[in-house]
Amino acid sequence: VLSEEYYFKQWMQEHNKVYDTEEYYHRLHVFAQNWRIIDHHNAGNHSFTMGLNQFSDMTFEEFRKFYLLTKPQNCSTTKGSHVSRTGPHPEFVDWRTKGNFVTPVKNQVPSYSTEHSRYSSIYIPQNTSKSIGTQQLIDCARDFNNYGCLGGLPSQAFEYIKYNKGLMTEEDYPYKGHDDTCSSEPTLAAAFVKDVVNITSYDEKAMTDAVAWLNPITLSFDVTSDFMHYKEGVYSSTQCKNTADSVNHAVLAVGYGVEENGMLYWIVKNSWGTAWGKDGYFLIERGRNMCGLAACSSYPLSLV
Repeated sequence: VLSEEYYFKQWMQEHNKVYDTEEYYHRLHVFAQNWRIIDHHNAGNHSFTMGLNQFSDMTFEEFRKFYLLTKPQNCSTTKGSHVSRTGPHPEFVDWRTKGNFVTPVKNQVPSYSTEHSRYSSIYIPQNTSKSIGTQQLIDCARDFNNYGCLGGLPSQAFEYIKYNKGLMTEEDYPYKGHDDTCSSEPTLAAAFVKDVVNITSYDEKAMTDAVAWLNPITLSFDVTSDFMHYKEGVYSSTQCKNTADSVNHAVLAVGYGVEENGMLYWIVKNSWGTAWGKDGYFLIERGRNMCGLAACSSYPLSLV
């Protein structure tokens, strides 16, 4: 039988990992523990499978520090401004198939990632297929944490774009991977926001409505340790909390659907690179406020 160390060495090669001797044995130990968690999970009867990925040598504590929001988020949008349509929705929606609506999955720089993940998940209506300037949001949107959802939630970024009268493309405002001084040039703005629409807290039907008829929406949820190993299928958890004060990660819902067994799901874009999950995406159970995903969702209205 091939040993865990054999697989660890293979994994190291695949992910270009190099350690000194002491670190090597520590990481091997962590990897072996994660390997067992994944194996145990996949042997059971679950709606999603786990797999090795670039985080497989990390403990959840380390992962949380680098990739998740650490401050409790205060989402004050108990009554949102989204107006739902009446009538039936399509059973399946995927904005990735509708043209240039969803930009490619980006990979975050660890330790810098919480700022970036906050913004790389947001969707901004634009008349260009180019990526928008995440760096501009990081450098310039810091004063905008006093609107709507306080803290690191996407509606804050939408507010900045609205008041700044636009956002530049990544080409004009390149991503650096560290904080810098704000140097935006309004004349180069390429993406615009007329208004920020918050969806009433815990109204998942309104979220489905928005994705069905308008555009992708941002949502935030509580990431727990099992999600770190997600590979494919519909993620569902009994470990996570489902209230607004426990959400720690903002992502983009680009569609939804229903499994053959009747399980409803969201199609969600993550910001941990394409090696994670299903090419950087995941499915999560819909209709049950899974992990608090319905606590705090919003989307921008386009000027176009």
